[in-house]
Amino acid sequence: RAVPHLIDGLKPVQRRVLHAMWRMDDGSYTKVANIVGQAMQFHPHGDQSILGALVWLGQRNYLVDCQGNWGNILTGDEAAAARYIEARLSKFALDVVFNKKTTEWMRSYDGRNEEPVTLPIKFPLLLAQGTEGIAVGLASKILPHNFNELISASIAHLKGEEFQLYPDFPTGGMIDVSRYNDGLRGGAVKVRAKISKLDKNTLAITEIPFSTTTESIKDSILKANQKGKIKIRRVDDNTARKAEIIVQVAAGESCDKTIDALYAFTLCEVSISPNACVIKDDKPAFMGVSEILRHSAEHTKALLKKELEIALAEHNEAWHAASLERIFIENKLYQLIEGCRTREAAYEAVDKGLEPFKKQLRREVTLEDVQRLTELKFIRISRYDSEKADNEIKQIEKDIKQTKHDLEHLTEFTIAYFERIKAKYGEGRERRTEIRE
Repeated sequence: RAVPHLIDGLKPVQRRVLHAMWRMDDGSYTKVANIVGQAMQFHPHGDQSILGALVWLGQRNYLVDCQGNWGNILTGDEAAAARYIEARLSKFALDVVFNKKTTEWMRSYDGRNEEPVTLPIKFPLLLAQGTEGIAVGLASKILPHNFNELISASIAHLKGEEFQLYPDFPTGGMIDVSRYNDGLRGGAVKVRAKISKLDKNTLAITEIPFSTTTESIKDSILKANQKGKIKIRRVDDNTARKAEIIVQVAAGESCDKTIDALYAFTLCEVSISPNACVIKDDKPAFMGVSEILRHSAEHTKALLKKELEIALAEHNEAWHAASLERIFIENKLYQLIEGCRTREAAYEAVDKGLEPFKKQLRREVTLEDVQRLTELKFIRISRYDSEKADNEIKQIEKDIKQTKHDLEHLTEFTIAYFERIKAKYGEGRERRTEIRE
């Protein structure tokens, strides 16, 4: 329960929350208390774990569109109570996370409902959101990465090119990735706050290290001051939408030395040790972020192939039904039904009438096909427009040709899909954390 699945990058509680939201989705906001109640049909571990997972997803700003006070990752303030805040699935989530036709289903814990084994996510969500979880004798910590860089890396992998991935945090700051070790156990990154001089006695901290809050940084500065490690007059936390901690340096103290001391003795610099652990084939596995991304890109390609194959089967079925209807009406085969006393006799008569035309079709005519023809309403037969029907069949043939072309050029199709996602949702998701030595 604490380790994410390699295929969709979600823990069971997150997957169940998203599935519950998708089931009740009508485009409008829903009270979080209601979503939690719906998710309890699938997740039998109490409402607090569900609420915590939903708030976490909301704060990541990918899959959940939030309304109300959802807390603040900068200050560490908690979200308002579930009865006051609302949520719905984001457009991005509806676009890349759900597809009923390609989802593998299983029974829920009480056998009353169906829930997904994994969601068919066509995006490296695990690396975008990051994750943290501690189980018995096992832990996972994957740092968040940049949305646009992940898509560029996916495209690079599909083209057979090299790529490099480094963390990017929503809180900004600066990062030293020289020991990142591809996110595997044993690696570490140093993250620093962004500190600027406002004047000769005033410093402003405007971006903070990931995993800290402005409150914890302020406390660490006051403690360092008490121990005599730094000399300051006062600290003010003015954080609202953006982080802002104002540090008044003691008279006669150098601002540059104080900045060095802030990095050395307070939470303005922290070291984070990643540990990329995922569930693969029902077992925990340690994988680097590059390998996770490669797996995600290949999985996206496989899902797109599955979607195209389903679409092709649907187009072929539509072509068969339209062609059969045209033969039935244009050759007045409906007249064969007259005088038939039983349904079986009517079906037999129509099937016999279709015999000379079966060569024109691409598959066998089944009993269901014949039944569908005999159930056509008279008004549809009398108003049948041959020209319109021909145009419809030509359009279906065009769709079949395009789908077959996409299947033959699957890698190019997948690259084009990633480029479309980047163009549609990549705006405003530029890198926030500066890579520094």
